Amino acid sequence: MPEWPEMENYRSLLSGLLLDKEISGVTLNREKSVNLEPEMFKQELIGRKVIFVERRAKYLIFHLDNGRRLLLHLMLGGMLYFGSEEDKPKRNTQIEIQFGDQTLYFIGLRLGYLHLLTAKQTEEELSDLGPELLDRRMNEQRFIQLLSGRKGMLKTTLVNQHVMAGIGNCYADEIAFAAELRPDVKMQDLDEQDLAKLYQAVKVVLTDAAEHGGYMEMPLTAEDKLTGGFNDLCKVYDREGETCVRCGHPIVKTELASRKVFYCANCQHGK
Repeated sequence: MPEWPEMENYRSLLSGLLLDKEISGVTLNREKSVNLEPEMFKQELIGRKVIFVERRAKYLIFHLDNGRRLLLHLMLGGMLYFGSEEDKPKRNTQIEIQFGDQTLYFIGLRLGYLHLLTAKQTEEELSDLGPELLDRRMNEQRFIQLLSGRKGMLKTTLVNQHVMAGIGNCYADEIAFAAELRPDVKMQDLDEQDLAKLYQAVKVVLTDAAEHGGYMEMPLTAEDKLTGGFNDLCKVYDREGETCVRCGHPIVKTELASRKVFYCANCQHGK
């Protein structure tokens, strides 16, 4: 599932491709992916322009020139492609939004969706999300306060969108590795020094992953050489049996709360 770095990468790239371009057509191949009747959805979009692309947690918000918003959640398996019919991937598309001779293709939206909402509805939809960890208002002290007194395992806390926004399976494992903590360590056993180290790990991992285009391998455009660049830089995620880059021991795969987990049993510690 696309996480913070993947969606931030999409936001950055799409901001340079879509802004102020008029929507010239809409194709819906899966009606359940939108929240309006197909013809109404099309009528509401055609002739509009995207004036701003925002990311919130794992969501993208396309701000339209009439004040409305398109709220996108790709969910499991969802991805985007921007280009022409000739160069798009040979995949089924659920939604296609045309901008002249270029099209934004929404792929793999079996569970994902694109909803047309008012600004207020968008705010309400996202109201239960936790804070953005790389927001300028977040700092080490606030992060420690956010997690102090919480119970449960580290990984389940990191992926809880009500506690903090945007982290999923991949980056929870990468952050735990960077902080030298086991994913199953109990939050109540971590002291302020551990939480401070965890905060630094969050900042380093998410920033590095976004700068390298996240771990999803399909490019956004035919010229895109950035997207997916972090896949080869993952230290533990999907690295079962490979040698730990820090200590040389093999990476272990297990399961926590029905989620697969990757970590080094030698240099990641519990308390």
